[in-house]
Amino acid sequence: MSVTYDDKPWLRQYDPGVPHEVAIPSTPLPAFLTSSAQKYPNQTAIIFKGRRITYRELDAQTDAVAAALAANGFKKGDRAVIYMANTPQFVISYYGVLKAGGIVIATNPLYTERELEHQLTDCGAETVFVMSSFYNLLKRVQKTGHTNVKRIIVTNVKEYFPSVLRLLFTLTMEKKGGHQVTLEAGDVWFKDFVATGRGVPKPNVDLTAEDMALLQYTGGTTGLSKGAIALHRNLASNSLMVKSWLTDLRDGQEVILTAIPLFHSYGMVTAMNLAIAIAGTMVIIVDPRNLQDVLESIGKYNVTIFPGVPAMYIAINNNADVASGKYSLKSIRACVSGSAPLLLETKRKFEELSGAKLVEGYGLTEAHVVTHANPIYGENRPGIGLPFPNIAARIVDPEDGDKVLPVGEVGELIVKGPNIMAGYWQMPTETANTVRDGWLYTGDIARMDEDGFFFIEDRKKDLIIAGGYNVYPREVEEVLASHPDVQEVAVAGVADPRLAPDLVAQLADPACRVRAAGALVAIGSPCVDLLADTLSDSNAPRPVRLLIPRILRRIVAPECYARLRAQVDVEDSHLRLRIFAALAALREALALPPEPKDWVLGLLESEIRRGYRNLAAWESARETLSTPLLDEEMSFRHQRAIKRVLRALELRFERPALRLVRDRIGDPRRHANAVQVLDALLDPRMRPMVMPFFDDISVP
Repeated sequence: MSVTYDDKPWLRQYDPGVPHEVAIPSTPLPAFLTSSAQKYPNQTAIIFKGRRITYRELDAQTDAVAAALAANGFKKGDRAVIYMANTPQFVISYYGVLKAGGIVIATNPLYTERELEHQLTDCGAETVFVMSSFYNLLKRVQKTGHTNVKRIIVTNVKEYFPSVLRLLFTLTMEKKGGHQVTLEAGDVWFKDFVATGRGVPKPNVDLTAEDMALLQYTGGTTGLSKGAIALHRNLASNSLMVKSWLTDLRDGQEVILTAIPLFHSYGMVTAMNLAIAIAGTMVIIVDPRNLQDVLESIGKYNVTIFPGVPAMYIAINNNADVASGKYSLKSIRACVSGSAPLLLETKRKFEELSGAKLVEGYGLTEAHVVTHANPIYGENRPGIGLPFPNIAARIVDPEDGDKVLPVGEVGELIVKGPNIMAGYWQMPTETANTVRDGWLYTGDIARMDEDGFFFIEDRKKDLIIAGGYNVYPREVEEVLASHPDVQEVAVAGVADPRLAPDLVAQLADPACRVRAAGALVAIGSPCVDLLADTLSDSNAPRPVRLLIPRILRRIVAPECYARLRAQVDVEDSHLRLRIFAALAALREALALPPEPKDWVLGLLESEIRRGYRNLAAWESARETLSTPLLDEEMSFRHQRAIKRVLRALELRFERPALRLVRDRIGDPRRHANAVQVLDALLDPRMRPMVMPFFDDISVP
């Protein structure tokens, strides 16, 4: 009898001790904090730059924020924006707003004025908690008159520093770092605001698990920012799901590295809310890019749980001081990696260095937040793992979302559970398209094997994940296209296991130039300035890796190029970008200087993991290539497997020029480019648009 999704075969793969279901909380999220403060009043809740805050203190300060808000007219259902980096003030503001019956909007500190204005206007918040370094930008947005912002509470990052560090920061860093500001009339310092609520009874709010707790803004297939509504039940249940997955958690004893951004739902749930649910200690890191701070904190405070993103684990793996033993990672027991795919080599090396278990998880903002993960101690497979307790998952036809596909077939992943959002804020049509009969349509193309493990094959959404942040090509394209010198533009991503996917801008633009050394395309400085002024850092391209279509004229006849441009005029923008990427890779495979070897090997692995199945020969080659790919040298067997496929294509399509690509197999400088070209030739949608190039390439 064949396996079905209703059989939930993944339950058989759970680690011992993981329940099939967790009890759904009937109380609002702040009950976690109240309970932990009652059971463990003297337990350290937060460590920040050496300063310790107990659960008794944290509970009291969040009560004070709630009381101060109520005294200023804040009511149940009002929205409050938290515009901060990772600090104790974020945690205090978050739980204070919830205790007052409010709805939190956690805002990305990297936002530009345009992005911030959209979010403030859409949510209608009157109250904003803001770091002093972002205060002036917020005031500029407020003065546009387009928002409802009336109440601004400002905090300086140093407020919760130890006294000596606070003094040093004041003398050396505060003014230079933009933290020293003068408040305008009507605005108030956080410490003074909290003081007004001390000794005042917190508001008596009739709060339930079904009340709104959060508007977490996210993009969609168009990149239009939408507020995903989280009920208290959604956030609390997902925190307990994560807790159940980590079977050896000990209440009141865990130390959780809180380096991933708390404004992101992943950090909010897996670091902050989980820690408070188990009375754990949060070691808060302001800037996760400060690797020295991260490594020193792990060793100094004996971190036991480390939720992170692949870029962080890669940075640690490559750190010379970790390799030399200067920093110890041995206190860590478990890590769940999210926000981007985790390479097998990253997992292997980190586990070797730390002795911890590092597993890949999967989630999305609309699920608040985690729905899948590999078992912590059981078998791991190179995908997103198993659905969490209480989660149902299945694969459906991407075109007909009601048609459930057989197990093993590739289609759109949909999920259902108590953590799924209530909908998008004031967007009923988008809600109806995304959540149907309780099922969340993720937009990710995936498959499930017979044991219940899930694998992401592609993204239905035109979305790039860079450094754990969502980057929407259309948004970047629109900004670039607004420049008078830009005639055409397409934006895509390219994998770079050293950090994260690079954002790639392909421009038909006279201002672009080719940089011979490294063969990167540099965008003309006016475009770079435009991006810097308009987009947040996570949306701005790094130096570009792929070549603009116009440059392809160097290797093809002009008439062939014109023919291609006509053929590439397709509605599917994701397909169009893949075509351009493949054509650029063709040129790289034939002509360009070496790429760094680790990037080449990492790209090869990622290409193979995507699992194209367009020809039986490629499927056979993939099986051969499933052996470890990240050895110092690619094996002769790997090379022969790919060469056989290319030879078959050369004969089948009568294109002698394919031999030029085949000759690059095994050459560490261009192997990955050749594989990318091969993928394009094996995709029946891309092949007719790529193949004409081979008519115009002379074979020596």
